[in-house]
Amino acid sequence: MIGVAAALASQVSMNLGAGFAKQLFPILGAYGVTALRISLAALMLLALHRPWRRPLSREVVPALVAYGAMLGMMNLFYYQALARLPIGIATGIEVMGPLAVVLASSRRTSDFLWLGLAVAGLLLLLPLRADSGLSLPGILFGLGAASCWALYIVYGKRVADTLGNDAVAWGMSVSALLTLPVGLASAGTMIFSPWYLLLGAGIALLSSAIPYSLEMQAMRRLPGAVFGMLLGACPAVGAMVGYFVLGEHLTPLQWLAIGCIIGAAMGSSVGGSTRDEAASAS
Repeated sequence: MIGVAAALASQVSMNLGAGFAKQLFPILGAYGVTALRISLAALMLLALHRPWRRPLSREVVPALVAYGAMLGMMNLFYYQALARLPIGIATGIEVMGPLAVVLASSRRTSDFLWLGLAVAGLLLLLPLRADSGLSLPGILFGLGAASCWALYIVYGKRVADTLGNDAVAWGMSVSALLTLPVGLASAGTMIFSPWYLLLGAGIALLSSAIPYSLEMQAMRRLPGAVFGMLLGACPAVGAMVGYFVLGEHLTPLQWLAIGCIIGAAMGSSVGGSTRDEAASAS
């Protein structure tokens, strides 16, 4: 129950942070906001967990570096998608990553049906019509974020059991080393002004420090399939945040597309959970 609550709370916090961050894009740019958020979150997590007090084995370092790198790339791509798409749609595309993790080990016919439903949802979002109003680069950035999210889950599971919350602190630090030069090249030292540091601290808490810590707790307590199922609800949360925080309105067709992706993510994860339980019983 704690793992389920942690996963759901992380979605609410992360989407609220994304909504507030998007309001800074016209000033600092998506890369600048990404670097500000990740760097401040890394400092917060280092101060909170002080991971240097515990030994870090050499065996876990490669997976930890990969985990942090995927975390940084995921955020860079996602904020670029967010700059071009409504939150609900950007998150709907990004959640294809966890869905891919679940379907990668699938062999049942029903799992391929879930895959078809997810692909149908994605096709509905593609700007094939002149009046779609959606950005193709935004969709491609969303798919890049999805790929990184899938690898983030894979490497996160590898380091979670060994390092616990230390993995989040170290991983976020690696992510900061990756994103800060990109942000400085884009926005300059303006991101270090006191006002933007204050705003960035709030966004970092909502978007990074709180949700990634909660996700690490969830990954330690839940099977990967169940975790993926809960993440399936993220696009709906994002769409609601986009509506109430940013006034973003989705068309019925876009809601249908998001519904297809959510249904595929939840359905495939339920099937994966059933397979895990059956394997354990045998």
